[in-house]
Amino acid sequence: MIGYAAALIASTAMAASHPALPLHQQPHLFITGAPPGSKTLHDQNRDASGNWVSSEPAENGFNGTQAADDFVVPKGHTWIVKEVDITGIYFNGSGPANYEDVFFYKDSGGLPGNLVANCPNEHGTENDFGSFAIVLSRTCKAKLRGGKTYWVSVQVSMDFANGGEWARSLSSDTSGNQAAWQNPDGDVCQTWGHIKDCLGLDGDLMFALQGKNKS
Repeated sequence: MIGYAAALIASTAMAASHPALPLHQQPHLFITGAPPGSKTLHDQNRDASGNWVSSEPAENGFNGTQAADDFVVPKGHTWIVKEVDITGIYFNGSGPANYEDVFFYKDSGGLPGNLVANCPNEHGTENDFGSFAIVLSRTCKAKLRGGKTYWVSVQVSMDFANGGEWARSLSSDTSGNQAAWQNPDGDVCQTWGHIKDCLGLDGDLMFALQGKNKS
């Protein structure tokens, strides 16, 4: 079985040959509350398992990795996502991040499918430990229709020499489909797969969505 360490080593293969891994370190939650005129649409920022998976773009010496998790918009509703809160951690350094890329996908057989919204180069508020409250820019059109399953993914851009690396926190719960992960340049899961199959880990990602709910 591929253990927890492989989830982080996958992102460090080019950046560092012997990374110092933060084993079972508890996360620091960072939730700012919904923006004005918004509400909490979905929340699974709880029950940290102490395990982490990398999710960083392919730049600055990193192999690109990407983690995603699913959620359901109830039938008869339309969600306009204004903020994504994610729980993560810095390791091999203490940050800061350069920027965050946020993606929303349709569901395809229990894994991320076609891209719905791409929100690059966001600059969320962080808590100095690696958790972010990302208020999406006005150019990000994350309008999600009801009765469907979607996936949200966040990649955090890091400068290894100055800030280290970043990984997302896993919860001990599974809501809907298990979290997904891909490592296009790696040896496992070059396309989307569930983290159990890719990395030998269980659970979901810790995140929350804030925005408007129209019915």
